[in-house]
Amino acid sequence: MIIKKLIGNIKIVTVYKKKTFLAIIPARAGSKRLKNKNILTLNNKPLIGWTIEAGIQSRYIDELIVSTDNDKIAKISKKYGAKIPFLRPQNLAKDKSKTSDVVKHAINFYHKKFKNFFDFILILQPTSPLRNNKDIDNAIKFLVNKKADAVISVCESQYLTKWSCKLTKNKKMNTFFQKKNFKNICQDQTKYFRLNGAIYICNVDKFLKQNSIFLKKNVYAFEMPQEKSLDIDTKLDFSSAQTILKNK
Repeated sequence: MIIKKLIGNIKIVTVYKKKTFLAIIPARAGSKRLKNKNILTLNNKPLIGWTIEAGIQSRYIDELIVSTDNDKIAKISKKYGAKIPFLRPQNLAKDKSKTSDVVKHAINFYHKKFKNFFDFILILQPTSPLRNNKDIDNAIKFLVNKKADAVISVCESQYLTKWSCKLTKNKKMNTFFQKKNFKNICQDQTKYFRLNGAIYICNVDKFLKQNSIFLKKNVYAFEMPQEKSLDIDTKLDFSSAQTILKNK
């Protein structure tokens, strides 16, 4: 059931199963491997625009914000409908800044300024443009149906991690060819999964207590198809996303 509600000083438009959801899109400037990737044009739309529109089109997200340290990212995000209630402090916009600290900052901001405390937070990374509003809503419904404290999206892995190995300085592959590492991939029917970075949902109370979205208990994996699980980090990733979106 969807109802309207007033929490603190903010009008909540949709409350799903009496739960409220704050979506946070973390988008700092200064990406190293792919410069300015969050605002690069991907099929006539800035990369971050794809995630903002998916979040806004969700039936169950009550508030969607972009946490950024950059005026240009903020301006573009507002154009696509996201709220920018603050500019992220510089100490939370460094290469080694933790996502958990960025999320905690957003939660504390809403609690102090608006006396508002959401039940759940969603982290929607702007580098997952193929994830859409239906994926988000299905993840939220999955969380509620499971009575979970957290849900993290995954997809089937194309590679067996047992074939990953460190190389020696001289690049010899002896360790790769040890008998214990051999496995007939074609005949192995076991499915392996990896985090795809598209959707993270976590109970706010549990997050604040454990300072992590990776809770110790009551966490469920939300399966997504590989074709929606591209996480853009390189030029090749970006080109792949362009091809997929054009073919759609």
